[in-house]
Amino acid sequence: MSVSLNTTFTLSQQRLRLIAMMILPLFCYSYIFAAGYDFNKLAMLAQQRYGEEARGDILQLEQLLSQLKSASEAEKLAQINHFFNQKIMFADDIDVWGQSDYWASPLESIGLQAGDCEDFSIAKYVFLKAAGVSNDKLRLTYVRANYMYRNQLTVRAHMVLSYYATPQSEPLILDNLVPDISLASTRKDLSPIFSFNDKGLWVGNSSKPKSDSQTNLSKWRDVLNRMHADGIE
Repeated sequence: MSVSLNTTFTLSQQRLRLIAMMILPLFCYSYIFAAGYDFNKLAMLAQQRYGEEARGDILQLEQLLSQLKSASEAEKLAQINHFFNQKIMFADDIDVWGQSDYWASPLESIGLQAGDCEDFSIAKYVFLKAAGVSNDKLRLTYVRANYMYRNQLTVRAHMVLSYYATPQSEPLILDNLVPDISLASTRKDLSPIFSFNDKGLWVGNSSKPKSDSQTNLSKWRDVLNRMHADGIE
């Protein structure tokens, strides 16, 4: 049977389209997985464990990260800080988990729509990295927070996320208690104790890490393992 040149060209186009349709999902999945954040898995787990609203929040977060690809780091900080401050309601661990101190994964915090200061800070840290902010610029920072409670000055342990534009820069503070991002020097209510990320641990205002964070912080090591299992780097 003879086949015309036009027919052969049409079949070739159809074959190319079919191949493209097969390759594209694999490419997209590889991109998400290579970046260390498997949103397909996150969305599936969110729906299985917490329901459709949690799945929708994960998809909304994925869309936000896509929009922030070409944004400045200042915009990334502002948008991720706002997202989690709006999505999560502050609640003590004893009320959410029945434990005095539990570090929740971002999926747990989004799913329950509740968490304490560590949970806010962990979620912001994780997804600022997903937005392309270097790990070297981000530290979870334990501080002493001074605030008024029943007309009496109270000191309480608190966690914030610190952002360093350069290793020598004064950090910016992302806090669930204060919605605006501000320079550390303007937060007279906070006194740093130590800070860490997934690579190191710093004491006070030191610019050099003292030790490995995962070796010294068991709760941090535990939540990192749970995040890996959920599809987060």
